[in-house]
Amino acid sequence: MKNLFKYIFILLFLAPTVAFAQFEQFKDSVVQLYGVVMTADSLKALQSVSIMVKGQNRGTISNEEGVFSIVVLKGDQVEFTSIGFKPKLIKVPTDLKGNEFSLIQLMVTDTVFLPATIIKQRISREQFERDFVNTKVPDDDIEIARTNNNMATRRLLMSTLPSDGREASSQYFRQQSKKLYYSGQIAPMNIFNPFAWSEFIKAWKRGDYKKK
Repeated sequence: MKNLFKYIFILLFLAPTVAFAQFEQFKDSVVQLYGVVMTADSLKALQSVSIMVKGQNRGTISNEEGVFSIVVLKGDQVEFTSIGFKPKLIKVPTDLKGNEFSLIQLMVTDTVFLPATIIKQRISREQFERDFVNTKVPDDDIEIARTNNNMATRRLLMSTLPSDGREASSQYFRQQSKKLYYSGQIAPMNIFNPFAWSEFIKAWKRGDYKKK
């Protein structure tokens, strides 16, 4: 029991010392990074430059005079980005003496190549009217649906698409019923049926047999 109290006393005595040492170590690694961002070609102050600590969700931007200030740690990588300029990545020295680090960051203009512009002669009114009239406008969804629902298209789809289970079973039962109905006699042929010839002539006029 005495040894237990002894260990507890030692831990309580050393805990503040260890915590203070860790705090001093963390305090020594904190750095106040500040400076000014300028253009490399004209040395003009560059505002609204994004200064972000890489790998962390924190940062700042430069003000109207290009001045910035941010708290970082020794060894951190800081990235400077701005539209129209090449990004710049710096690293805070790990062997930095003190807790302040100042710099003048120069940003180089980023060259952007735009696609070539082709200038053509202005067309005449007659050419515009001709091209406008001859331009084929694609069908909208309503027109496509109207075309697919006309009688000829439906007949073509009915003759080419396979039947589902219900249609196949109904067709089978109709064939069996017809077979039993004309059992023992010759079934009538549509070639001698005037109603069948009437339907054939109507389908021919409608263009149901034309190739699509």
